[in-house]
Amino acid sequence: MSNNDAYLGNPNLKKVNTPVEFTKDEILEYQKCAGDPLYFMENYVRIVSLDEGLVPFKMYPFQKKIVETIHDNRFTICKLPRQSGKSTTTISYLLHYALFNPNSNIAILANKSSTARDILGRLQLAYENLPKWLQQGIINWNKGNIELENKSTIVAAATSSSAIRGGSYNIIFLDEFAFVPANISDMFFSSVYPTISSGTKTKLIIVSTPHGMNQFYKIWTDATNKKNDYIPVEVHWSEVPGRDQKWKEDTIRNTSEEQFSQEFECEFLGSVDTLISPAKIKNTVYIDPLQSKGGLRMFKRPDKDRLYVCTVDVARGTNKDYSAFIIFDVTKIGDNINYEVVATYKNNEVKPFVFPNIVAQTCKAYNEAHILVEVNDLGQAVSEAMHYELEYPNILMTTQKGRAGQILGAMFSGRGTSLGIRMTKQIKKVGCANFKTLMEGDKLLINDFNIIEEMSTFSRRGNSWQAEEGCNDDLVMCLVMFGWLSNQPYFKELSDSNIRSQMYMEQEKLIEQDMAPFGFVDDGINSDPQNEETIDEYGTRWFPVTRKGQ
Repeated sequence: MSNNDAYLGNPNLKKVNTPVEFTKDEILEYQKCAGDPLYFMENYVRIVSLDEGLVPFKMYPFQKKIVETIHDNRFTICKLPRQSGKSTTTISYLLHYALFNPNSNIAILANKSSTARDILGRLQLAYENLPKWLQQGIINWNKGNIELENKSTIVAAATSSSAIRGGSYNIIFLDEFAFVPANISDMFFSSVYPTISSGTKTKLIIVSTPHGMNQFYKIWTDATNKKNDYIPVEVHWSEVPGRDQKWKEDTIRNTSEEQFSQEFECEFLGSVDTLISPAKIKNTVYIDPLQSKGGLRMFKRPDKDRLYVCTVDVARGTNKDYSAFIIFDVTKIGDNINYEVVATYKNNEVKPFVFPNIVAQTCKAYNEAHILVEVNDLGQAVSEAMHYELEYPNILMTTQKGRAGQILGAMFSGRGTSLGIRMTKQIKKVGCANFKTLMEGDKLLINDFNIIEEMSTFSRRGNSWQAEEGCNDDLVMCLVMFGWLSNQPYFKELSDSNIRSQMYMEQEKLIEQDMAPFGFVDDGINSDPQNEETIDEYGTRWFPVTRKGQ
């Protein structure tokens, strides 16, 4: 190939409309490569080795398994140890796909744009070392994207909701997806997944080493339980040549047991020193919501015979901060479980003046659930709006009682009364302790994966507990509020009233059965037939009556 046929003077690339004369052997080779990605990769892809420089890509058995799984399925998720050649394997497949599938659009996404461009750079290096008869002419070639003569394109960008918005892609490759911040990964799937699912042959490839219990953890867990369409591929560190027991011991000695477990054993571990024990977090069961819309996730439908409580955490106005609430069923669930999360809400875009209506409408559906709002900041306005403007009947209030601090009540009781709870160091300390007791004592069903994700990064910071940098704890703080709430005398009376009422009614039925053979004695008091008996919140029965002769 002459310099006139080179793309922008690069002798390793050919420009568009460059004539190519194939030999018979080259035609046969081209056909073999087109039909077999593994053949193409092992015979024509060259990679950079740290020890040997540019070398042919000699694939390990686990790398061949990855390629075969990707090739045969639309959705693939790979859980791989560090330094196992996972990115190299995937981009080699993407290179094959771009060459032999005209008009295909491919996206390489990573947690940072620089990382994505680096991955694309490795693909470009492999492309430059292909024989010219295998190459397509180059239309565009830079650090962020390439476009080939067969109209295939490959772009590199950071994983975000806007990275590939509006585009139509045949393959999306998510590299080290476990390291993408939780809020970004959630928005990515809500905005991008519809473009993927619209096709019948489009592929989504997720490859990562575990990093906490996040969206990657959820997709992987659901895949292994066959709750989604992803095909899971797992590789043990011992499958990588050169890694034996001595290598393991040396690596642990130079790092730590925990780091080795996460990065090479590929275990899903939460942050160090989390409020809830890592073992408990890992074993916490979640379920799919019955309904999910606009941040609201419903796990159990309202039951007219059950009592519900809601705790509300209002966003402080920063973009990463979410307005959130959780609705709890506080009617005893069974022999061991006392409480259950039945609905959650988490949204960082909801307007402050709209949020009170969302809380009130949702809680009204759950038998006018009793609501406790955190009123340190904007929560005061939310609570007042529900109480005064929407006239919601069941706003829980607190009263300042000297050394006792804030005490839960149901109505105003003079000075020091607040339409909610002010989060103090002491309130948070008590709430965290009680929440921990409920969780680790198996007294509380969580149901929502979003809560599990937050628990895995809610850890000790000095003398308190809070989310790690870049994470959020809005749902967990609702649970902390509930932890404090559950230990208040008024709450215990409130939640026990249902039980007392049921016990009284059952006892009355037994009395009526015992008295049935004898009939009833007229005591001179007639009940008003136009009025019905009532039962108060403590189970006491009241009868409106009139006396004879009156």
